[in-house]
Amino acid sequence: MGIFSIFKRGKFSSIIQKVFGKKHAKIGIYGPPNVGKTTLANRILREWTGDIMGSVSDIPHETRRAKWKTNIKIDNGGSSLVMDLVDTPGIATKIDFKEFMNTYGLNKEESRMRAKEATEGVIESIRWLEDIDGVVLVMDATKDPFTQVNVTIIGNLEARNLPILIAANKIDADEASPATLKSAFPQHPVVPISALTGYNTEDLYNTMVKHFGKKRNKKRR
Repeated sequence: MGIFSIFKRGKFSSIIQKVFGKKHAKIGIYGPPNVGKTTLANRILREWTGDIMGSVSDIPHETRRAKWKTNIKIDNGGSSLVMDLVDTPGIATKIDFKEFMNTYGLNKEESRMRAKEATEGVIESIRWLEDIDGVVLVMDATKDPFTQVNVTIIGNLEARNLPILIAANKIDADEASPATLKSAFPQHPVVPISALTGYNTEDLYNTMVKHFGKKRNKKRR
């Protein structure tokens, strides 16, 4: 069974609807592996609480279990958003242990274990959607946005009527093109940022307060 078929399985569907727009929201950071999700989570926490979420690595699927912090308050002038922030494992269509061996130099045992845990992490990320009020979807602004992963994630988040804010990350790279992301997904706000350097995170926070403060119903299937 393919990883993305889990999105459509009824066993993870919620019976009750949740009303979005409450003062305390649970926001998930989602996206493919190595787009900077944990780097962004660390940036948000450092700037608003002095804490961090977790470690980062150049090897994909460093985050293989969801991590979260509670009661984070971000301000936008006279408005604010109090949230629980969930850093989810990267979502991928295929996870091959040989990639960890051939590309990143892990031994066979380490590679098999990482691939197994990464696959479990994808499933966990999807399960978390049942308890999420909104999503910061991190994309790599240096790459083609029309990947199977990006399109599938957005399609399923839209089907759930979850508010989406796209963080076009790695804007500090010369080849970054946030305009391409904006034109690819014009139905959602896109904020160009560098989670690594902190570039334009103030705009991201302002948009989070405005976008995730709107009332809307989450449609469950």
